Amino acid sequence: MLTERLARFVIETRTADMPTAVVNGARDALIDTVGVALAGSLEPVGEIMARWITEIGARPQCALWGSALASSPSEAAFANGVCAHALDFDDSLTTLRGHPSATMVPAALAVGEVVGAGGADVLAAYALGLEVAGKLGRAMGHGHYLRGWHSTATIGLFSSTAAAARVGGLNAEQLCRAWGLAASQIGGLIRNFGTMTKPFHAGHAARCAVQSVWMARAGFTADGGILDGKNSVLATYRGDDGMPLGEALDLLGKPWEMLEPGIYVKRWPCCYCNHRPVGGMLELIAKHGIRADEVRSIEVGFLPGSDTALVSLDPHTGLEGKFSIEYCAAATVLDGKLTLESFTDIMVQRPLIRELIKKVRRYRIASDKVYSGIVGYTDIVIDTARGRFEMRVERTPGSPAWPMTEQDRTEKFMDCAGRVLGEPAARRLLALAQSCATLPDIRELLRATVPAAGKSAKAREPQTAG
Repeated sequence: MLTERLARFVIETRTADMPTAVVNGARDALIDTVGVALAGSLEPVGEIMARWITEIGARPQCALWGSALASSPSEAAFANGVCAHALDFDDSLTTLRGHPSATMVPAALAVGEVVGAGGADVLAAYALGLEVAGKLGRAMGHGHYLRGWHSTATIGLFSSTAAAARVGGLNAEQLCRAWGLAASQIGGLIRNFGTMTKPFHAGHAARCAVQSVWMARAGFTADGGILDGKNSVLATYRGDDGMPLGEALDLLGKPWEMLEPGIYVKRWPCCYCNHRPVGGMLELIAKHGIRADEVRSIEVGFLPGSDTALVSLDPHTGLEGKFSIEYCAAATVLDGKLTLESFTDIMVQRPLIRELIKKVRRYRIASDKVYSGIVGYTDIVIDTARGRFEMRVERTPGSPAWPMTEQDRTEKFMDCAGRVLGEPAARRLLALAQSCATLPDIRELLRATVPAAGKSAKAREPQTAG
């Protein structure tokens, strides 16, 4: 069975046989995810998660990153997963058509914290989970997402279960049953983008993964061939363009998803569908000295499917602004940058922004193919009193073709983690994470996510346009 074949790959692949670049990529993904989750814990949704953890009173086994709270493995994975996706600042994988790390890292670390796993074991589990995410993403096809399913949640449930099972020491048969149980918990609708429920999707997948792994190890039964045959996950959820699963599994490790297409790391805390046009606009603004007060109109051309997630045409909240090219384009022109502070309600509601949003128009570029927000190209035209400035943007910021430098990534982590831990503690956490592969016990890293006693988090201060 194909389900068993995939499970054996996850459980039986030796860590020593993994390419160094794959393990290093897993380390970088862990660093980025923990950083954005710490910053996400300061969001209203993070505060709600802290209240949830306090009120349910579960056995305190695993850390809620960025606080002194702890909970059961499944609930800690839930809360940390929500925070990891709260800012929409977490990484992406094109073959998943979603965010791989916000589900996998919280699940793998929660299980690792319980069993005292070594850092190398956690990184290997992440890399193997990423293979599951990418290969199942190919098998589901674009049609899965375009029908309204949030792949981060649906496919991410299987990749995070794989990662948790690997860290937890399950055998292949147990992983097959864990996937069978996970399959009955699939959920996550694009319709909820721009609300707190989008990060809930990631947390839900992480929680279900940990729970499914625990239940399978305890002997809980489920269909062990959930990816095979009639009424399988693929038969139920896949799009018409999905690759046959057997063909997708032939690609396991050939090449590794970490190497091709590779992880895309976000430069700005908003939906990735915005990033290509924002990157192009910043280049046009820098090259031609474009000012907001001279802009007559901004036109953004999207290929079919590449703006599906940008559901807010006229946003009025910070969350809605993350899923709006109208707002992101206006803020890029007005402020010359996008930061964590850009996506607060007060910034979205500024009068100057409201006027600029009216000047932004998106249009469809004709094509008989379907694309995602980080594959293909985007056309930008900024019409000003001095003339029209335009470009075609064929690279995605944060992608292997337009990568963030090591300094960029360090600055992103320090900005995110420093808001909660302060600079010295954030640097210590970063050093531990960078040496993750040599840590004998991952709990040393997780202890470093807890703020010093009495330390208050740095509040985000609303900015005004200058």
